[in-house]
Amino acid sequence: MSSAMSNPVIETEEHRALREAVAALGKRYGRAYFTRVVAEGGHTDELWAEAAGLGYLGVNLPEEYGGGGGGIVELSLVLEELGAAGCPLLMLVVSPAICGTVLARFGTEEQKRTWLPGLADGSRKMAFGITEPDAGSNSHRITTTACRDGTDWVLNGRKVFISGVDIADATLIVGRTEDARTGRLKPCLFIVPRDTPGFGHTPIAMELSAPEKQFELTLDDVRLPAEALVGDEDAGLLQLFAGLNPERIMTAAFALGMGRHALDRAVDYARTRQVWKEPIGTHQALAHPLAQAHIELELARLMMQKAAHLYDAGDDMGAGEAANMAKYAAAEAAVHAVDQAVHTLGGNGLTQEYGLASMITAARVARIAPVSREMILNFVSHQSLGLPKSY
Repeated sequence: MSSAMSNPVIETEEHRALREAVAALGKRYGRAYFTRVVAEGGHTDELWAEAAGLGYLGVNLPEEYGGGGGGIVELSLVLEELGAAGCPLLMLVVSPAICGTVLARFGTEEQKRTWLPGLADGSRKMAFGITEPDAGSNSHRITTTACRDGTDWVLNGRKVFISGVDIADATLIVGRTEDARTGRLKPCLFIVPRDTPGFGHTPIAMELSAPEKQFELTLDDVRLPAEALVGDEDAGLLQLFAGLNPERIMTAAFALGMGRHALDRAVDYARTRQVWKEPIGTHQALAHPLAQAHIELELARLMMQKAAHLYDAGDDMGAGEAANMAKYAAAEAAVHAVDQAVHTLGGNGLTQEYGLASMITAARVARIAPVSREMILNFVSHQSLGLPKSY
């Protein structure tokens, strides 16, 4: 491979072909499909199934378990293009990116054989449960506990804002176990099937137009066999962050797709909408903010690509900084792009016909989840700049 083609800034021919193919799939469904599914209270099952059949959902998972043998570079590309077409699949962030990655890297052979082929072909989904009512972004305050009882584990606790639990076959739960040597609690990951006794989920009413619902989970003496534990009991943090970096990169892809979709709609409108003699896009007061939004989205994509390449190359430390920066930059770019798109359309930007108004709320999600921009600034200030912690 030439040095130019191995440069993450320049996509390979294979990546460009994948991007075009996914874009074509997304165009066949589009925003109208997404809006209809939301209005009906349904799920994007048809798009999920077709994307799965084309091999897009498991493109990052190992070939020996039915995946495409690629990485987060390829999966983030898939999500970005579906988002740009107006029909993003949020569960791509959770099922193959977080859960699939963690299982591929740390799962037992039995766990890999049981779960990865289904995650890859779309026939199974897995949710991810980390956020808690009183912990928020502070994963060190997680209070869901896992205690040994013979060879079993017993889990107790609560989780909030967990996506897609109703359509997931299982949830990868972040709990804490007691370290026998220090007595301190340490994070561990457990696979909890949806029908496990004591595992309850209640929908959270959201001011958000999305097919994927949010849930509060209750774990009340949830008994799991020893094989529900993922990986090494003593490597909890390592395993946890193996899933969190892909989550940030994929959230950046989600935001980029959304921002691109909004910008495309605004540009099309500005080219054709006439109020005076010329189209409104002629006027710099509208043209320049749209150009700025395009620049911000392109810059954010570069950082996302850098983060994905570092992660796929096994540089977890380098990927951590880049993934946080990419998520921050993409969220800001998306919010700005959506805001400017609505503003460009004026009153039409708030109509259901154009479908941009609902994206005002959706764009905020990338600023808030899976970690707030303030926590990213905390990370960069003390990890990248060496400044002392304030907490």
